[in-house]
Amino acid sequence: MRSMHSSLKNHRVLLAPVVLLIASLSLLQRPASAEKKSYVVYLGGHSHGREGAVLASNQERAKNSHYRFLGSVLGSKEKAQDAIFYSYTKHINGFAATLEEEEAMEISKHPSVISVFPNRAHKLHTTRSWEFLGMEKGGRVKPNSIWAKARFGQGVIIGNLDTGVWPEAGSFDDDGMGPVPARWRGVCQNQVRCNRKLIGAQYFNKGYLATLAGEAAASPATARDTDGHGTHTLSTAAGRFVPGANLFGYGNGTAKGGAPGAHVAAYKVCWHPRAGSECADADILAAFDAAIHDGVDVLSVSLGTSPVDYFREGVAIGSFHAVMNGIAVVASAGNAGPRAGTVSNTAPWLFTVAASTMDREFPAYVVFANHSRRIKVSDEFLQGQSLSPDRLPDNKHYPLISSEEAKATNATAQQARFCMEGSLDKTKVEGKIVVCMRGKAPRVEKGQSVHRAGGVGLVLANDEATGNEMIADAHVLPATHVTYSDGVELLAYIEATTFASGYITSPNTALETKPAPFMAAFSSQGPNIVTPQILKPDITAPGVSILAAFTGLVGPTSLPFDSRRVLFNSESGTSMSCPHVSGIAGLLKALHPDWSPAAIKSAIMTTARVQDNTRKPMSNSSFLRATPFGYGAGHVQPNRAADPGLVYDMGAADYLGFLCSLGYNSSVIETFMGDDHRTNTPHACTARRRPKPEDLNYPSIAVPHLSPSGKPLAVSRRVRNVGAGPASYGVRVDEPRGVSVSVRPARLEFAAAGEEKEFAVTFRARQGLYLPGEYVFGRMAWSDAAGRHHVRSPLVVRVGRGTAS
Repeated sequence: MRSMHSSLKNHRVLLAPVVLLIASLSLLQRPASAEKKSYVVYLGGHSHGREGAVLASNQERAKNSHYRFLGSVLGSKEKAQDAIFYSYTKHINGFAATLEEEEAMEISKHPSVISVFPNRAHKLHTTRSWEFLGMEKGGRVKPNSIWAKARFGQGVIIGNLDTGVWPEAGSFDDDGMGPVPARWRGVCQNQVRCNRKLIGAQYFNKGYLATLAGEAAASPATARDTDGHGTHTLSTAAGRFVPGANLFGYGNGTAKGGAPGAHVAAYKVCWHPRAGSECADADILAAFDAAIHDGVDVLSVSLGTSPVDYFREGVAIGSFHAVMNGIAVVASAGNAGPRAGTVSNTAPWLFTVAASTMDREFPAYVVFANHSRRIKVSDEFLQGQSLSPDRLPDNKHYPLISSEEAKATNATAQQARFCMEGSLDKTKVEGKIVVCMRGKAPRVEKGQSVHRAGGVGLVLANDEATGNEMIADAHVLPATHVTYSDGVELLAYIEATTFASGYITSPNTALETKPAPFMAAFSSQGPNIVTPQILKPDITAPGVSILAAFTGLVGPTSLPFDSRRVLFNSESGTSMSCPHVSGIAGLLKALHPDWSPAAIKSAIMTTARVQDNTRKPMSNSSFLRATPFGYGAGHVQPNRAADPGLVYDMGAADYLGFLCSLGYNSSVIETFMGDDHRTNTPHACTARRRPKPEDLNYPSIAVPHLSPSGKPLAVSRRVRNVGAGPASYGVRVDEPRGVSVSVRPARLEFAAAGEEKEFAVTFRARQGLYLPGEYVFGRMAWSDAAGRHHVRSPLVVRVGRGTAS
């Protein structure tokens, strides 16, 4: 009986103020011609509880109370029904309606009304990366942005080799899209309904079935995305504008891709990638073959393998043929950083993308309840990042314990240190916040390990290699990810304090954070171990905490235990930075349809920046100065890429000469090229002097074998004027340490647009000043007389360890 009595009492508390409010508002006098605006009237929460909120009778009762409330003001229930355009009847109690200002002011004075406020238009912040890249401001497209110039990529087709697509995602809605290009020859296979936006969806699994037959039954033969990765990357490259995008309320705003007006096609080549399976070369090649036939303009490939010979893996081979057919292929650099020499997708015809941060974070703090006199904890909190929707009660403190201290009897210290599954002792973890080290297992899986052991929270601490890189993940319990230095400080605090305790705050969305960008620790690094004369990666783009569309078949962690479902998800990796550049490449293709894949790459590379938003050189995750082995030519600037001034172009003859320099002979190269290019493409294999790999007309220059004797090494380059008319360019060089660099000629005079000019860059080691065996870095820039165009190229040089003579 007590529960029933409480329920009745609560209903009286809810309804009585409404009766009083109706009585008081009925006396209002309203001028007939007053201007009306939309307002929100907030009354708090409903009394019918979480389960009751979904009952139709309770929702209808609440809605009628809102009508009676406003009807007393407008004179009738019918007028109130016309004025109210939202009635919040589930968990939130209130309504939104069109009111006169005087009416809104009078309503706001009533004691049962919490607030009345104008229905303001909020600024758009998701995906934040495009605003960070300068293409919009405050949610509005900049008039001179590449989006406006390229009409959002209309008419371009972007393909994606990945885990498929979730066609129901709003990012692939075709409302307002133009017709499918007449040249398109692709298809949509079973279980995927295409439209004018999503114009192709195919799957390729024969290679997967041949190598992973034991798992075949768990992989339905469909292009539908059962993982989420492919939907995320494809919508990042070319998703439509979707308002109200968020993950558990974080990063709320409008999602959009790089080329939202482009058509898209999904080529599913990866099956169960997060369960340890891989994307088979046979399927990758089949997908490339189909995409070339179908008529795509750009291919986005967020997958790769360890660096191998170019013609011994599917991506390099498939992309070679795609580029030969005029298709720009953008690929991820890999997530094996920060170790040197880990960059993948190193073929020069590929556009290889590293990952860096942007100026949006999701801070969640570890707040300390007490302090040791021996250990100072700055400001009583440490800032981390998280996207966990679960919250701890405010200001309630919990014991803190290191995962090694909580080691289970049958686990090793290393397993416990990394919070591996089953490595934690439940009796030690119960009711505590556990500090785990990053590495060895997925970040979100560590939280599940803590949760299963009875822990209430997770603090994920970086190791020294991952430094200051913090990634916001959708953890399954209250959690935050802190830097290496903060992790060391936290563990020292726990060790020095008898009863160490604290709590984790709920995350929030922070914008315009600094410094940004800086390189992600996971982003694979150069040098290119296959051909060190080609600098890789080529460019960096946002790849940390990227919000984009997701599949409806798995949770945001994509792990088996995650039963949550989301429309958008936050992901990090070079898989996320790659489609940013794919979308930009699509815009450039729309703006300059006659440009080759190499010209598009050159425009993006030579207009990149190497400073962060504090106007200091970009740093790595340890906040040490980053190098071209991390960011390539720099951080992408899409608007500048639309008008680069000069481009380093390459065609079939250039790539053939490069292959000749690697030792391939004419007959082999003819086999590469096929009938389409065999008869009319000259190449240098038959020349008396074999070309050098350094002479490939690349927008960057890498010289890995400079003689210590002072013997000069010259490389050749040529640039084409893509400006509006005649132009004059002068060169400036920031020399690498211990290396002299000269450019001849030092000025290029172009009589007309489209004209090409050649120049030579000569490197020479400075005796006694160079660092033997170490790479050093510089920069070369061609600038026009007006100062409008600056065509920049990184210089990477290593002087050998031999004896100078």
